Amino acid sequence: MMTILRPLFLVCALILASFMHGQTDIAAVQQEIDRTVWKPFKHAFESLNADALNATYADQVLRVTPGGIDTRGDFKSANVERFTQNKDKGIRIDLDFWFDSRHTNSTTSYEVGFYRILSTDSIGQSSAHYGQFHIVLKHIDGHWKITQDWDTATIGGEPIGEKHFARREPRSF
Repeated sequence: MMTILRPLFLVCALILASFMHGQTDIAAVQQEIDRTVWKPFKHAFESLNADALNATYADQVLRVTPGGIDTRGDFKSANVERFTQNKDKGIRIDLDFWFDSRHTNSTTSYEVGFYRILSTDSIGQSSAHYGQFHIVLKHIDGHWKITQDWDTATIGGEPIGEKHFARREPRSF
């Protein structure tokens, strides 16, 4: 009886170890994405550095907003223009976000979450903008890059607001 159980136990242990190793690999990949994409993305957004923000994106990106679909990268020049205007007006930006789900393998990650952008003008008045994002990242030439970026300010016709964002604590990097 022991001779049958020992190989069965060994097989189960190997399967469990393989599964746990896969989970560790995914966690390591997500940590790499956090370090090389999301931390620089947040810093670039808050420092109004459009070039650094645009560097987190691939050369070919599908960008979808309520305003339409951009496959030519026009959003990148719009980032430059918007950030320049914000700097000229003395606007400060605070970006916070959290992930609702992340599905990751060694080459691709699909990440869904909620964000809050707090804009503070030169006299100290603040306004908040909330939304949901769906992002696809690809590992391209040794670097993680955003290849698809979709966001919306509504879910089921209801505006996204503080109650949606407050469901979780924002990520810190």
